[in-house]
Amino acid sequence: MFRKEFSEVISQTGMIPAKDLRSVLLDEDPKSISELGLLDLDFFDDIKFAKILAEKYKLTFIDLTKAKVKERTLKLIKKSDVIKYRALPIQKTAKAVSVAIYDPTIVELKTELQTVFQHQVEFILTNLSAWKKIYGRVTESIDELLSTIKEVKPEEDNADGQEEDIGDEIINYVNRLLADAFIKKASDIHVEPYEKSFRIRFRIDGTLHEVSTPPTKLMKPMVSRLKILAQMDISEKRKPQDGRIKLSIGGQPIDYRVSSLPTLFGEKIVLRLLDQSNLQLDMTKLGFEAKQLEVFKNGIHQPYGMCLVTGPTGSGKTTTLYSGLAELNQITTNISTAEDPVEFNLEGINQVNVRKEVGLTFASALKAFLRQDPDIIMVGEIRDLEVGEIAVEAALTGHLVLSTLHTNDAPSTVTRLLNMGIEPFLVVGSLNCVVAQRLCRRICIECREPVEASVEELVACGIAPSSASKIKVYEGKGCEFCNGSGYKGRVAIYEVLDMTAGVKDLVLKHASSDEIKKQAIKDGMKTLRMCALTKVAQGLTTLEEAVMNSASDKF
Repeated sequence: MFRKEFSEVISQTGMIPAKDLRSVLLDEDPKSISELGLLDLDFFDDIKFAKILAEKYKLTFIDLTKAKVKERTLKLIKKSDVIKYRALPIQKTAKAVSVAIYDPTIVELKTELQTVFQHQVEFILTNLSAWKKIYGRVTESIDELLSTIKEVKPEEDNADGQEEDIGDEIINYVNRLLADAFIKKASDIHVEPYEKSFRIRFRIDGTLHEVSTPPTKLMKPMVSRLKILAQMDISEKRKPQDGRIKLSIGGQPIDYRVSSLPTLFGEKIVLRLLDQSNLQLDMTKLGFEAKQLEVFKNGIHQPYGMCLVTGPTGSGKTTTLYSGLAELNQITTNISTAEDPVEFNLEGINQVNVRKEVGLTFASALKAFLRQDPDIIMVGEIRDLEVGEIAVEAALTGHLVLSTLHTNDAPSTVTRLLNMGIEPFLVVGSLNCVVAQRLCRRICIECREPVEASVEELVACGIAPSSASKIKVYEGKGCEFCNGSGYKGRVAIYEVLDMTAGVKDLVLKHASSDEIKKQAIKDGMKTLRMCALTKVAQGLTTLEEAVMNSASDKF
């Protein structure tokens, strides 16, 4: 858009002060409206702005904020072409493709776009924020990503001389596998050898899916290729090994935590994908309900004490702890963490990888932290009495301590500390709050539909009879977007225990976890089941997921 025309249109909106408008227009040759940072300006109304543009350029304006664009429609164009033309296909008919744009000057490229789509093109103008929301769902194809995969090698390559003669076929096969996992947002890749077969599975949204069964002749060279990338000893096939791969895929840095395990028919390799771009550090977006977030924030903003997060492996505990650390990470605060292993690098935080083989355990790391003038300490897990006692001592001597435990719910965490041998008065004096959490699979928004659920069934799950008749229950029927599973992504459910006077009194009396839970509910705590059923009522997850992920709750 020409500078003069742009200035006239944005001035008509009357929503940006002249001083801000001047700063926006400092760029002499903006390539697009999005590069001018309009959405970052206070009071900028992009819908109003888009409507003025639509009227000026005689285009139809549609607010696509809640539009349901099918996945197969978005795949009509490569992501690189979306970036190039700033155009998104939102509907296809036998005659034409409807293309959403936010910059009316794209109309000048109509001929080029018709060549790309091999169809007539009809333009629809939408607001920039709605366009970006749909753009966020566009993914590269495997072929597009293959050319972008680059190995990020450490400064000192310790694997010199280890490489076997691995052909281009295997390198390309492994790259395609990694690109496919990236596109499908898998959290883990399992490479599994058997006597007469060889299979690869991805863990997507917490569930394993078989994606291919390559010929068995590829098994050994593929395992060797992965071990070379992970800086592991390819000559050692009798012992478990751990390694790490650093790659750039589609311009995004991806870390893979790699583990090898000798099995009866060869080495099994599991890769855990650690994508920094998917790390959610804004705790307001994690899924806490308002009261739960208030209790958790109050706990971590105390000058001292202990805040614990509990749940099974893969329930999102690390994300919750990292979000808390991100909120507390200030230039005036010294934060140290002991992790096994460090999953994500956090700027401004001193992170230590636990290494038992050299004597660097959680306990020894904690002792070292206390000599480093700490304000906040995070220890990956309280596994035994020694670590528990050091953590409690640190919490009682003016430090904030964050850690995890493996228990079924928040009240059980208190009794676990007592069973470890920590005195009740120390638990009461040190513990600020406990967060228990699970991850439920989120219903696919593309194929979500209401289903019948009887009042009796809802009441049996824990929903109040007065509410059961009013709740709509949804499920996903399965579509291309969710690979037929009916689920896409996950949503967290929480149980946040506040150490109220009533709860502290019961702990001092050695009360059971059931008694503590009843008192906590009386004091306002929502259990995992209650939180899960709230997500069902909001249409975010299914009744089956809610019940399965809160099975420990008793009614």
